Amino acid sequence: MKRTFKKNLPGRGPNALWIVMVIVGLGIAYLFWYNSVNKNIETINFSKLIHAIDDNKVESVVIQGQHVQGKYKGGKYFETFVVPIQALWDSLRAHNVEIDVFPIEKDTWGSFFFFFAFIAFAGMLVFYLRQNQGGGGAGGGGKIFNVGKSKAKFFSPNQITVTFKDVAGNEEAKEDVKDIVDFLKSPEKFERLGAKIPRGVLLTGAPGNGKTLLAKAVAGEASCPFFSISGSDFVEVFVGVGASRVRDLFAQARRHTPCIIFIDEIDAVGRQRGIGLGGGNDEREQTLNQLLAEMDGFSTEKGAVIVIAATNRPDVLDKALLRPGRFDRIVEVPFPDTKAREQILLVHSKSTKLDSDVNLAKIARGTPGFSGADLENLINEAALLGSKRNHESVTMEFFELARDKIMLGGERRTLMFTEKEKRMTAYHEAGHTMLNILQPETDPFHKVTIVPRGRALGVSWSLPEGDVHSQTKEQMLANIVKCYGGMLAETLFFNTKTTGCSNDIEKATKIARAMVSRYGMSDLGPITFETGQEHPYLGRDIQSSREFSERTAQSIDEEVTKIANTCYAKGTRLIEENREKLVLLAERLIERETLQAHEVYELLGMEPRESHSFHPNPLS
Repeated sequence: MKRTFKKNLPGRGPNALWIVMVIVGLGIAYLFWYNSVNKNIETINFSKLIHAIDDNKVESVVIQGQHVQGKYKGGKYFETFVVPIQALWDSLRAHNVEIDVFPIEKDTWGSFFFFFAFIAFAGMLVFYLRQNQGGGGAGGGGKIFNVGKSKAKFFSPNQITVTFKDVAGNEEAKEDVKDIVDFLKSPEKFERLGAKIPRGVLLTGAPGNGKTLLAKAVAGEASCPFFSISGSDFVEVFVGVGASRVRDLFAQARRHTPCIIFIDEIDAVGRQRGIGLGGGNDEREQTLNQLLAEMDGFSTEKGAVIVIAATNRPDVLDKALLRPGRFDRIVEVPFPDTKAREQILLVHSKSTKLDSDVNLAKIARGTPGFSGADLENLINEAALLGSKRNHESVTMEFFELARDKIMLGGERRTLMFTEKEKRMTAYHEAGHTMLNILQPETDPFHKVTIVPRGRALGVSWSLPEGDVHSQTKEQMLANIVKCYGGMLAETLFFNTKTTGCSNDIEKATKIARAMVSRYGMSDLGPITFETGQEHPYLGRDIQSSREFSERTAQSIDEEVTKIANTCYAKGTRLIEENREKLVLLAERLIERETLQAHEVYELLGMEPRESHSFHPNPLS
């Protein structure tokens, strides 16, 4: 089914241009008239004027300062500049010349140019206002008198070139939205069995996972008009504007059926009603009410207008918005898995000159938790590093550096360490590294460095062997033990503790408390003790809802302390049993500053685990 759609933008047209052309034409006509009037005036010198007066040829003169305009008795005009002297006045009186005298005024040409400049400015202002009538989208929302018009951007079918081929990964999400494409192309296929296409599809997921791209691909595959708008574009300081823009948007959409409306960040207008700090009857709620009515209200017209919305906060949306008949289908757009990451890297690297040693599959395995936007940024950062170093292509080394920069922050080599600070940092990171290597339940060790990155003075870094979907109790306990490695090394070798351990303690406590209060991994039993406190700007009540007694709260604290102390004792034992290896690792770290996983395993004579380093080595 192919249809021809014509983009009709109200407020644009030749009217404003014609106004400017008329104003400019009038100015040019005035110039021609002025020159034609003054073309017949003869310019003479002062001597010729005196002779003409003496020969009784002058009929009248008009004197204005030193400028004299006169008329010969034959009817011709002249002008000249004189020095007003008594002899001139006597000669004029003697020959009965009619004399008019005017006061000195400002230059008439200056007045003319000021007038013309004002006309030109007025013309440009009219042109600007006319142009802004249609600014901001198909509804012309750029003018104060059209403030109630929709700001949605209109894309005709031939403007959208994105298809499902451009959306790497997300196979399940693409499968869910293909129904919409099939319906827009062949509605009779569904209507013959009485099936109804979903009126709305809500795309949810973390930022950067391709929700907007997927919506564009649906419009590109269906070859239908596409209206794109952000949720915040509905909200305005004027009362009723948001609801008016919703009405205008759907009115335009119905004139272009079948079409798709895409609302990005719909949580800006779709949050739950009646729970804000300012009460329930506000502008945002009026906008939401109108959106609910347009999507499935009493007078909703039938037509192929499909709404696709995107948000990363589906939990704050109003329940009336999520019911069948409005957003019938909720499609999760998750973080890409290993295979999807490889496909995304392949798509984004098409225009990048990669070296022959680049292994996209290995990069995909070494970037767990990266979103599609993160992977695109990874390729761009690697290309930037290669360009700055004047390389002909992007190598695996640049991908390694780019990944470190994205995940840990840029290196701060200008930060000066004292010898004592450098040594304590080396032993601190060596402690984390040893407890990482000695516990098979932790993620495989990746690298350790004492070069400051971001806000950290040093980093001991591990990466999971694959995509992680859940953790066991043993893995969580091992991670707590690893968190205490830096503090234990400082205590054992320097008999002190530094503030650099604060983040480690915070992580360990957070894991231990989650084990007790969320996952039921303690002696308190399989019970959850979560509190429902949220922030008001996230659309939740500011009051917390703790559903357990003070005695239970004390028991939770005791269990958290018990887990922390047990892990701390285990870490102490492992550090003391491997003291010599820790010293060897720390001293080599002081010397080299950065050590890869295979270098650490070779130094300590230990069996290596899987490595996600992009550097070539025999152990990977």
